[in-house]
Amino acid sequence: MRPLAVVGNVNIDLILGPAAPWPKAGTEIIVDHDELRVGGAAGNSALAWEGLGVEFEIAANVGNDQFGRWLAEAFGKRSAKWPVRPEQTTLSVGITHPDGERTFFTTRGHLPRLSLSDVFAVLDGTKLSGGFVLLCGSFLTEDLTREYDAFFDWAGKHQIAIALDTGWPLDGWTNENCEATRDWLSRCAIALLNEVESTTLTGLDDPVEAGAEIRSHMPEGAIVVVKRGPDGALAIGADGQCIAAAAPSVTVVDTIGAGDVFNAGFLAALAQEKPLADCLRAGTAVASRAISTLPRNYGGPSTSEEPAR
Repeated sequence: MRPLAVVGNVNIDLILGPAAPWPKAGTEIIVDHDELRVGGAAGNSALAWEGLGVEFEIAANVGNDQFGRWLAEAFGKRSAKWPVRPEQTTLSVGITHPDGERTFFTTRGHLPRLSLSDVFAVLDGTKLSGGFVLLCGSFLTEDLTREYDAFFDWAGKHQIAIALDTGWPLDGWTNENCEATRDWLSRCAIALLNEVESTTLTGLDDPVEAGAEIRSHMPEGAIVVVKRGPDGALAIGADGQCIAAAAPSVTVVDTIGAGDVFNAGFLAALAQEKPLADCLRAGTAVASRAISTLPRNYGGPSTSEEPAR
């Protein structure tokens, strides 16, 4: 199996809900569920890999408070070289709704201070040679994002394929953010975007056309994946052909981090050099199981197992 690593945003998620309708200002409601857990795109993907029994490395940072210590403890030896920044740990409070959707309130916290030197303190390019690095949280890790060119140079030197999931820009898909994303993707082997991100980035309504447009700006042999939630996912591979995978029908409990979990399942299968169609099915199966189980279950080492209904 080819080596795997993830770089980016790890923070605290406090999940409460379900709440409907949204309460009026000055009132209080009681909800049935609360959960304090590891969050952030990088954190969610890492938890999925761990649940699947996949070996990986993770480069992140934490804040200088009790939440930072808790995050580091959650990752055990993998967090031994994570830097501790003199800021509070980033906290996201997610309010879930009966339809499975959610609303987030997030503090800036420590995430903007993740730097390239922090990443290099954790990742060994020689050990990762020939593997994949999932790069996420691009619009949150400001210090690292400014040094993406140097990061891409390092990856190229060690023949490491970068899989990019930018996440949603805090200020929206402005012209500047779209231009930056296209520039990053021009140096990535894999794009992992959801349908809204793909169509917004390209200005095309059809997800297949959007995926093809994105791929036209990427290196030869690149893979573009468009995650479509309950409609599954599609991918355009090295041969330029579009393939799709349907998502299993499940009862949704919590969709938070579904795309991040898909990334983990997809890349775990790709690292085993499985066909692209199998990788899509693996991603949708793992994500579907995760969003339909409480506490979360990723299906164990086998990514082909269909989620519980």
